[in-house]
Amino acid sequence: MNWRRFLLPFSGLYWIGTSVRNLFYNIGMVRSSSFNIPIVNVGNLSVGGTGKSPHIMYLIDLLKDEKLIATLSRGYGRKTKGFLIANYSSKVYDIGDEPMQFFQRFKNRILIAVCEDRAFGAQKLIDHYNAETILLDDAYQHRGIKAGFNILLTDYNNPYYKDFLLPAGDLRESRSGVRRADIIIVTKCPDRISEEKHKEISKKIKLKSHQQLFFSKIVYDNKLIGKLDNVEKLTWKNLNVILVTGIAKTEGLVKFAEENFANVLHLEYPDHHNFSQSEIEYIYKRYEDTEGRKRFDKIIMTTEKDYMRLMEESMIKDDLYYIPISIDINDKEKFNQTILEYVGQN
Repeated sequence: MNWRRFLLPFSGLYWIGTSVRNLFYNIGMVRSSSFNIPIVNVGNLSVGGTGKSPHIMYLIDLLKDEKLIATLSRGYGRKTKGFLIANYSSKVYDIGDEPMQFFQRFKNRILIAVCEDRAFGAQKLIDHYNAETILLDDAYQHRGIKAGFNILLTDYNNPYYKDFLLPAGDLRESRSGVRRADIIIVTKCPDRISEEKHKEISKKIKLKSHQQLFFSKIVYDNKLIGKLDNVEKLTWKNLNVILVTGIAKTEGLVKFAEENFANVLHLEYPDHHNFSQSEIEYIYKRYEDTEGRKRFDKIIMTTEKDYMRLMEESMIKDDLYYIPISIDINDKEKFNQTILEYVGQN
């Protein structure tokens, strides 16, 4: 039995607190700010690990030619305060790793903003930057903004309906929070899911009349991206890899690495981890001790998000690579049409 189940009495207290808070929002005792542009909220019920970033980037790709798109997040882990817009001089400690990832991918084709006060940030984006659509990053529990469209993500291997509230589990609010979602996406699915499994998951989620269910899987790129060069998949089988991760759930990436590279040594750190100098030195030592020529027979590999925090480290930056990921959604045309219709009609 998972030792965290012994914390269930404390989860009961957590349930009371979050339920009262949600009730106050539901009955209007606490007000949510509404805005006159489309606002799409992407989040989850659990603490991290559902793949928000690639799903937000999918939405950016879908919408960026339709209207002026802005992403708005808290900027977790940044050392600054207040409202900031990402630009070419922004550093990861200014805006956080995920906004930095969005900026590295899309540059100035969209607006990428961070602000602790999401309502203030949204108003600023509308009034001063003429944003026409806002994508809220990880704001499902941030009910200070009334989003027009809510997308809830849940991990195929750790679905919310099998989880418990903090601290006994990883849920940030009770399972009933799923009712606020317009679309539910089961993420990180295997390549093939049987029709029976589809039906089983749908039955457990118990979709409401206004809700739609989709399934997505992670798609890994065919090349690794580095500062000095890229590494094509053709050569991967000969590479020894030091895999460095600071993300919530690593199982899928580790499995992929072990299937595609000669040898993998995984150095695992907490989500959004800020690496100390001693940790960088340790990573480099393990890399030095690995057999082979640098960047030919061995590399340091990380995620795109972790790369944002590691790419300035002079000791390892020339030997550091990340693998881009994207998502593939079942019934993509229906999903795209649903999003485009909401954005187009609001």
